[in-house]
Amino acid sequence: MGVAIRRAGQDDTAAVTDLLDRVFGEDPVSGWVFPDPDDRRAKHGTMMGAFAASALAEGYVDLAEDGSAVALWFSVPAGGHPADEDGPAELRRAVDPANERVEAIARILDERHPKDRAHEHLMLIAVDASARSQGRGTELINNVLERCDREGRAAYLEASSLRSRALYARLGFVWTGSTIDLPDGPQMYPMWRDAAPATDA
Repeated sequence: MGVAIRRAGQDDTAAVTDLLDRVFGEDPVSGWVFPDPDDRRAKHGTMMGAFAASALAEGYVDLAEDGSAVALWFSVPAGGHPADEDGPAELRRAVDPANERVEAIARILDERHPKDRAHEHLMLIAVDASARSQGRGTELINNVLERCDREGRAAYLEASSLRSRALYARLGFVWTGSTIDLPDGPQMYPMWRDAAPATDA
């Protein structure tokens, strides 16, 4: 029996931000954005807070009832959201004005994001170290994928490592075949999942 999942609200912002900061503090992509460890410790939480605020305002956040896991999602229409040319620059100003990579990561991911079909975008998913290997991440993702299958809707994400790519593959996500190469940094793996075909009852 898994943990209950609920939709997070504004009152959960601090808890969501703290969990994202702890889990992604040593992630390869976070290490590329903030290569200096002291700088990362000082500013990484601000970037995670910006992501959490964006998802709470414009997307949705699913949270394990015990606070051990969280997933940030956005519903993307066919054609994509209207381009916000100032968004990446605003993120940089809010997080770390001197760090060009804060803006660069936002622009790179937006450029590679599929825009031809409506889909659910899993922006970030985090599971606390104390709850690893208990299926929390799978439960959070399946909570949305089951709806995607009912509605005939696709899903998309960017895996930040070969290990996470393998985990997402078990849930039906397929690597698109080309990597997102951060300049002098790690590779990311864009993955797409079509809705499962309807089955007769």
